[in-house]
Amino acid sequence: MKTQDAGRGAADDAVLDRFYAVIPAGGTGTRLWPLSRAAAPKFLHDLTGSGSTLIRATYARLEPLCHGRTLVVTGKVHRQAVCAQLPELEDANLVLEPEPKDSAAAIGLAAAILHRRDPRIIMGSFAADQVITPVEDFQQAVREAVHTAAEGYIVTIGITPTHPATGFGYIRSAGALQVPGAPNAHAVAEFVEKPDEQVARGYLATGEYSWNAGMFVAPVDVLLKHLETNEPELFAGLTEIAESWDTPERGTVMRRVWPGLPKTAIDYAVAEPAAAAGDVAMIPGSFSWDDVGDFAAIGRLNTASETSGLTVLGDGARVFAESATGVVVSDTKRVIALIGIDDVVVVDTPDALLVTTKEHAQKVKSAVEHLKASGDTDVL
Repeated sequence: MKTQDAGRGAADDAVLDRFYAVIPAGGTGTRLWPLSRAAAPKFLHDLTGSGSTLIRATYARLEPLCHGRTLVVTGKVHRQAVCAQLPELEDANLVLEPEPKDSAAAIGLAAAILHRRDPRIIMGSFAADQVITPVEDFQQAVREAVHTAAEGYIVTIGITPTHPATGFGYIRSAGALQVPGAPNAHAVAEFVEKPDEQVARGYLATGEYSWNAGMFVAPVDVLLKHLETNEPELFAGLTEIAESWDTPERGTVMRRVWPGLPKTAIDYAVAEPAAAAGDVAMIPGSFSWDDVGDFAAIGRLNTASETSGLTVLGDGARVFAESATGVVVSDTKRVIALIGIDDVVVVDTPDALLVTTKEHAQKVKSAVEHLKASGDTDVL
């Protein structure tokens, strides 16, 4: 059992009052091109037909747990769009990256800023581009994660696998923990990389593995301790920025320090070495989870018309279909006619048209890479 926090015996509310949510909102969603662009990544879109963008939905499901104690980390170019979607977000809690530096810098800076404000804070990092239902089950898992983190653990919320997915990393559990307020807490033996299908089937057969959704809840001092041990240069730079954050020097220090920071993922910098040290726990998540990684996911998340077999997204989309199934996303008034084609994916925007199939939806990223290499960056 970990060294226990001084407030271990306090009421649930006292532990939860230490909780701050962090929402990293980065990436360009290249597998969702041409809908998702560098200037308008997927978290700024409503991809579920709910009337809410992904980042707005993420903020809303965390709000009952943190009551405004939320930091958003995003690119400087997304400031206007993020502020428009989250008007209640305070300027001091909007962290703008001058350029992408991967998840360790984004999450580490949030932790350093919060530690500077109060070293007893427990933070939770939840990506802005995930779809989760039911919200109540997610919130209960987060509550358990906060109680487990209060015992000194870095906690991940593992997703119960529904199929042998090869696009996700996995977490292997190592037995139940006895944590007050967290009856489902388990120790973590290791994080494993994305497997091939045969290995993934083996994982599911053991019942010991969960999908790694990249959700982390941890005391800020514990997270920063591991970051300092494994990435001392990154830790030093983030600490310098954090010390200036709530001062007039914030912008000057950020512009000077950020470009030189090492680029690495939080899994490599913190989670994996912490798991090897026995400092990581997991709460199994029984809720439905999707990272909306491609257009096939949009088809899963949006019900197809019973008459046409098509999922159609876009205000005023003009689609005619006969003996056709799949997904159509339209951002234009152009008529799209589909005849005798199954599992098609059509994405129509004013300056770019994508036509593929659900089976090949993951390969859209290669088109983006080709366009970038050929200098056609105006459509990216």
